[in-house]
Amino acid sequence: MAIDKGLYAAPAGIEQAAMDEPDMEITIEDPESVEIDVDGLQIEIEKAKPSDEDFDANLAEFMDENELSLLASELIEAVEDDLASRKDWIQTYVDGLDLLGMKLEERTEPWAGACGVTHPLLSEAIVKFQSETIMETFPAAGPVKTKIIGKETPEKKEASERVKDDMNYRLTEEMPEFRPEHERMLWGLGLAGNAFKKVYFDPSLGRQTSIFVPAEDIVVPYGASSLKTSERITHVMRKKENEIRKLQVDGFYRDIDLGEPTNTLDDVEKKIAEKMGFRATTDSRYRLYEINVDLDLPGYEDENKKGEPTGIALPYIVTVDKASQKVLAIRRNWEPDDKLKEKRNHFVHYGYIPGFGFYCFGLIHLIGAFAKSGTSILRQLVDAGTLSNLPGGLKSRGLRVKGDDTPITPASSVMLMCRPVLFETISYLCHIKSQAKFLPV
Repeated sequence: MAIDKGLYAAPAGIEQAAMDEPDMEITIEDPESVEIDVDGLQIEIEKAKPSDEDFDANLAEFMDENELSLLASELIEAVEDDLASRKDWIQTYVDGLDLLGMKLEERTEPWAGACGVTHPLLSEAIVKFQSETIMETFPAAGPVKTKIIGKETPEKKEASERVKDDMNYRLTEEMPEFRPEHERMLWGLGLAGNAFKKVYFDPSLGRQTSIFVPAEDIVVPYGASSLKTSERITHVMRKKENEIRKLQVDGFYRDIDLGEPTNTLDDVEKKIAEKMGFRATTDSRYRLYEINVDLDLPGYEDENKKGEPTGIALPYIVTVDKASQKVLAIRRNWEPDDKLKEKRNHFVHYGYIPGFGFYCFGLIHLIGAFAKSGTSILRQLVDAGTLSNLPGGLKSRGLRVKGDDTPITPASSVMLMCRPVLFETISYLCHIKSQAKFLPV
């Protein structure tokens, strides 16, 4: 007897076995981290780690969110301490901005329209320094010059000329922002005594860039002597939402939601905005902390030849959004073939007059007091001339008026009409005296 079977029928007993299998529960919280629970047996698939070929990978993509949150809070707290340690230096810088005289001041004391001119000592010194320095550092032939080390040969000379021409072409043609940023750097250098340039590869532009970073946006711990030996260097960046989105699409930053920017301007930003004629209190850009710091990241520890962790902190660049305290990127900050793993420095520090610590002295510190004194003397002389040419006066009739501190403006007078009580009293006493009869002694 032939047994008729369907072509796709399951063998005997398979259906029953399938019914007896335990239920399988799969929980996917993160597409790159999967947890499977089979009848009490948990199978966890961890995130993939970057391979050796992905040396420049964003390590934040492979780390746990709890670890990233803890790291962000610790770094932001450390940066805030660094900002607090240089508070007096910032206050001196902010006060010095008033001595530039870039904004016309309408004074009402000691009278309306009093002299509000500022002595141009500080401004003239900065403009002279900037104009002379830009001619020396950026001549018409180009900012790059080459020098042959060792014996000069025709081949070396030709090679040096090619290097010079190529570098000058890149700085003047391919990097149109180089000269404007350099001029801004010179202004900040003479004013505050410190200026920085950041040289890096911009993925959104696809080329090398060199931008000016003001001294107030580079934060180092107290006691740091140089950028190379500083344990932490923080670049305070401000980026628009579209700029961050471009970097997220390029894979430079993590594609996460940062929320709405809640950036409040600090004292320096408010003062600079005021000097430029703006009344700004908030900023619609995100404030990011790009921190160059040594870390011992879990899962990426430094190991010796035996593969054992050494506990040595390695240099990384961590980018954190201040408002949301979310980590956008963590990248290694040493060369791939460097066995010593020394920190790469992306900043150039320009100093005016070396001081006692990391920050140098500028014209605000050197001649700021003279500019303030010159402004005071100049205003006194102008006000004294105004009073002598257009004197003001007070005409009173009767009693003196006490408690009135209203200033009398030049070429103005005030007439007070009061009841002459004192004069009436004196006249009455004189009349009584004339009518009195004096008895002999």
